[in-house]
Amino acid sequence: MAANANLVAALEGASSPERPFIESSGVAATYGDAFAHVRKIAGGLKALGLEPGDRVTAIGHKSVEQFLLYLGCLAGGYVYHPINPAYTTAEFAYFFENAEPSLIVADPALSDSVGEALDGRAVEVLSLDANGRGSATERWSSTAESAYAEVGPADFGALLYSSGTTGKPKGIPISHGALLANAKALVSSWGLQAADVLVHALPIYHVHGLFISMNSCMLANTQVRFLPKFDVELVLDALAGATVMMGVPTYYSRLLNAPRLSREAPGMRLFVSGSAPLTTPVFEAFERLTGHAILERYGMTETGIITSNPLNGERKAGTVGQPLAGVEVRVTNASVEEGGTQPVGDIEVRGASVFGAYWRLEDPTRDDFDDERWFKTGDQGYFDADNYLHIVGRAKDMVITGGLNVYPKEVEVVLDALPAVSESAVFGVPHADFGEAVVGVVVAGAGEHFEEAAAIKTLKSSLANYKIPKRLLVVDELPRNAMGKVEKAKLRGLHQGLFAAG
Repeated sequence: MAANANLVAALEGASSPERPFIESSGVAATYGDAFAHVRKIAGGLKALGLEPGDRVTAIGHKSVEQFLLYLGCLAGGYVYHPINPAYTTAEFAYFFENAEPSLIVADPALSDSVGEALDGRAVEVLSLDANGRGSATERWSSTAESAYAEVGPADFGALLYSSGTTGKPKGIPISHGALLANAKALVSSWGLQAADVLVHALPIYHVHGLFISMNSCMLANTQVRFLPKFDVELVLDALAGATVMMGVPTYYSRLLNAPRLSREAPGMRLFVSGSAPLTTPVFEAFERLTGHAILERYGMTETGIITSNPLNGERKAGTVGQPLAGVEVRVTNASVEEGGTQPVGDIEVRGASVFGAYWRLEDPTRDDFDDERWFKTGDQGYFDADNYLHIVGRAKDMVITGGLNVYPKEVEVVLDALPAVSESAVFGVPHADFGEAVVGVVVAGAGEHFEEAAAIKTLKSSLANYKIPKRLLVVDELPRNAMGKVEKAKLRGLHQGLFAAG
């Protein structure tokens, strides 16, 4: 019989029970304590009548208990489905309908929104607040520990969503085998070890904070300082005695503005940046001030981490490094653009960490994979002479703001529904803090008067806050090419200095 491929079993097998694992708000737990609690959660979920493969939707704020719920779901053979608690009721409703969860664990402050989004569906809802307390913890605190479910490497452990160009988020099931493969590659690439102490300030409804940082560090037996959120002062305090930090570019740009940031954390050996492009000015300023060259890497929800600048070797500003072990990356359909010097093409990837298919979507799966299982990332770039990957653009026009993905079509659909709007175009422009800012231009309908503030207020009832354009500008017409397609590259060029002052 094949060995159990359960990710949590592998993580516990690599751990030392007595090792300090996670510390948050002055409370600490060892690896042994944490895994015992994970088995209690798995037992509690089983007692609720869940079957292997059932989805558990989690909508809550960051807490140790919320993270252990993720592990408990995988331990029991269930599929963990995290949702950003900042989403609106309409967004919740879409996820509930598409993922069809058997259980929802939500912050009690969201109970009205969750109830409205369920719209009469018979799904059990348990509460879990920001302090890790609620009916969920009461339920599994009184149940027996459960043994780890037997799963194969292709069995799903998590279901996340990434918006598509149609405006509808696409479900991305991620297997136990893919999660473990990527964690192993990162432990090797970044030299993670038991002696390390990670500063964790990322959200855990996102791949970066949930999988990339936590799975890899647990596999290495690393200690984690689990901050409730990113806060400059909290992070600076946590850096004392720590060795590793993983963050998005916005974190590093904000740390640069803190007078306390200097060479005061001599024990730090590694700062990692991802989820959005790190600008060369931030890279260079951080190195000048701290003596540390930030290690930038590249990944996606669908693939895990694909490439990384080296731990030992040159970390090139403006590049995302070389392919990780076990991952193949290629650039296809390359050509030299007018005025360019490098043949830029489509970035494609395959390997053990790449997902297998979109959730219940055959056509997009067929479109994004070729017959040899190469996944088309939608990004464009090139490899330099040293085999470092440079990303120059995103074919799908995605905007990455503060490390979170925004697809313009999703915002445009809501904008175009406003009475005063004839048509719109949404795109990203450089922003000193967020990396990119979401911006929209609108053409007002005949005889209509468009009010920017009123439109933004309306959008907030339908979209999560990070998706809301920071500016909505009125134009007479949208620039289009000969085929009638809106030229977003031209719009980005026209407005790239909109936030030049930060």
